[in-house]
Amino acid sequence: MSQIGVDQWVEQSDERRDRYSGWTAPARRAFDKLPTGWKLVGVLGAAAAFPLLVPQGEIRIGITVLLLAMLALGLNVVVGWAGLLDLGFVAFYGFGAYFYAIVASDQLPAHWPTWVAIPIIVAAAALLGALLSLPSRRLVGDYLAIMTLFFAQIFVELVRNFERLPFVSEDLDLTGGPNGIPGVEAWDLFGFQINSFKRHYYLLLILLVVLIAGLHNLNASRTGRAWRALREDTLAAEHMTTPVNKLKLLAFVVGAAIAGLAGSIFAAVQVGVFPNNFALPFLITIYAAVILGGSGSIAGVVLGAVAIGYIPELLRDPGKAGWLFYIGLAVMLVVTMKRWQPIAAVTIGLVVFGFVVRFVSSAIWDESIMGTANDTFISRFVDGWVLILGEQQDLITNYAFVVAIAGVLSVVVTRGWLRIATLIPTIYLAILVWENKLALQPSITRQLLFGAVLVVMMAIRPQGLLGTRRVEIT
Repeated sequence: MSQIGVDQWVEQSDERRDRYSGWTAPARRAFDKLPTGWKLVGVLGAAAAFPLLVPQGEIRIGITVLLLAMLALGLNVVVGWAGLLDLGFVAFYGFGAYFYAIVASDQLPAHWPTWVAIPIIVAAAALLGALLSLPSRRLVGDYLAIMTLFFAQIFVELVRNFERLPFVSEDLDLTGGPNGIPGVEAWDLFGFQINSFKRHYYLLLILLVVLIAGLHNLNASRTGRAWRALREDTLAAEHMTTPVNKLKLLAFVVGAAIAGLAGSIFAAVQVGVFPNNFALPFLITIYAAVILGGSGSIAGVVLGAVAIGYIPELLRDPGKAGWLFYIGLAVMLVVTMKRWQPIAAVTIGLVVFGFVVRFVSSAIWDESIMGTANDTFISRFVDGWVLILGEQQDLITNYAFVVAIAGVLSVVVTRGWLRIATLIPTIYLAILVWENKLALQPSITRQLLFGAVLVVMMAIRPQGLLGTRRVEIT
């Protein structure tokens, strides 16, 4: 419990001390001492080299990640800074995409130049955001969330069913209905066409850098501080003469403008737009990026977008997925234990536990051991002490998955030798589920792993990867 007269820096002293404990402390301390400029140069250098080092197909994944990062930054303005629960954000993305598709395809007789279309689209999306913000003057919390969610659903139904404008020629098809709008033209900036994956990637990277720089300055300004005051306590901010309604409107406007810009690029990349691109599951993906990275943190939401956008694609390849899974387990073990002695104890105990389980299972139920682990380099290290199940594979792995999640949550609240004793069977069950089911079914793996990651992340670090722990001063 915080005490009167104790500020946030003092309250977070224990957290800072824990950050530099364990055998990884020197590396973390050295990284934190690096100037921010050098960190940015390293990140931008790696991002710029990405299209030059990967196959053509993976550049499309990078484009998806950058689009998700832009959207996460826009949503972070509304949710992370202003504290407004906006569930209609994806509609602004769809609005920008459909607007560009309509004016940059054969859907209308006139084809607008890109340098004319984009500013108008961004301004129109901002105006739509301002209109949606009007109910926020009286609605807050869950009520605002329900209203904005209704707005998102209305948008999807409109573009799916509202093909023609009233009192206009019946031959004019505005949205294409459920078939969407194909044949969208690429961006043409004064004769330079953005007509390849590589060019789209670098365009998005440049826009993302400019956006991050602008949002960083905005966050450090009086407006950014006022947004944070609004997020923490609307009533207190209003009593301190903060223009609450104007700040809410501005947050919606900025977020909607960013989403509209991202939507126009998405329409050009996909060479078409369709109603299902802007349904509720994609909104959940954007929120997952913000929450996982750390609501309110610019670097955090970008990191969250990279994780949410790129990890599912890695899971399509069993070999890469195996490396990702076991590296994730190792990282979790290091973060949880911190010192090498308990890490070694868990590792040795895990192998011994596996051999004991395999021996007992072979004596009681011979059918449980059917062969070897998956034919990947990393999986061969667990061959011999992890059960490869037979006919009851689905039933046993489903129960094992549930018990493993419960074990992870138990690890969070235990300490000392009890934590080690809990970690050993938990990690074993996780490996058992992976080798028997998840590695063999990528479509199921992607959803289950994301669910497990978010549950564990919220339990271990509720503020997200780079978010700041909230401190209550009473």
